[in-house]
Amino acid sequence: MLLIPYYVIAITILILHFTGFLARRNLEWLVLVLAVSIFPAVIYL
Repeated sequence: MLLIPYYVIAITILILHFTGFLARRNLEWLVLVLAVSIFPAVIYL
C-alpha cells in the first residue's frame, strides 16, 4: 500500500519534467531525488 503514493508522486514528477514545468521553476532536482530514491531497489534486485 505504501508504494501507491510513491508511484503517484513519481509519475507526477515525470509528467512535470517532460512538460517543462520543473525547468521553468528550477525544480529539476526533484528528478534526481526520484532517481536516487529508486536506486537502492534496482541494486537489490
